[in-house]
Amino acid sequence: YDLSRRHHPDFQQAESPEVQARALEQSALVNTAYRTLRDPIARIEYLVRLEEGRETREGSPVKPKAPPELLQEMFEVQEMLEEAKAGGLDASGRNGVAAERERLAARCREEEERLTGSLAAEWDAAPTADRPRLVTVLKDVLARRAYLRTVIDDLDAALAEPEDSDVTHHRH
Repeated sequence: YDLSRRHHPDFQQAESPEVQARALEQSALVNTAYRTLRDPIARIEYLVRLEEGRETREGSPVKPKAPPELLQEMFEVQEMLEEAKAGGLDASGRNGVAAERERLAARCREEEERLTGSLAAEWDAAPTADRPRLVTVLKDVLARRAYLRTVIDDLDAALAEPEDSDVTHHRH
């Protein structure tokens, strides 16, 4: 709170334009830091970028590389969705899509719980020498989560469409 107040542009209005510009930049950094620290997944993404020496700005996500078995499974889910839609996504098709969406959402929640639970605790307790291995594990879990979320979004889009309509899918 103190940093936010100290750097808030409203409290710098009597200062020079340079000081006001610097206050605006600092205020933006404080706000970004707050958002990152508030969100456990964003904190982990930031940590991975920091450990790898990459850009740590908000909006520069960890680039996911999903394992082949997950890619195959997601391809099969997309095929199932296409087949369900080929017939116009009737009530039965919608039920199948909804069930698949719930299954994948549960997996996504499990990945998030693993990130914020056991892996976060392991990171906190790990000696510095173990960090590279843990960064790899964190990146793998973040990648699975990202791919699951993309397919869940595709399923949500299909379920939001009226019956007998086409849905444009996200690409990975």
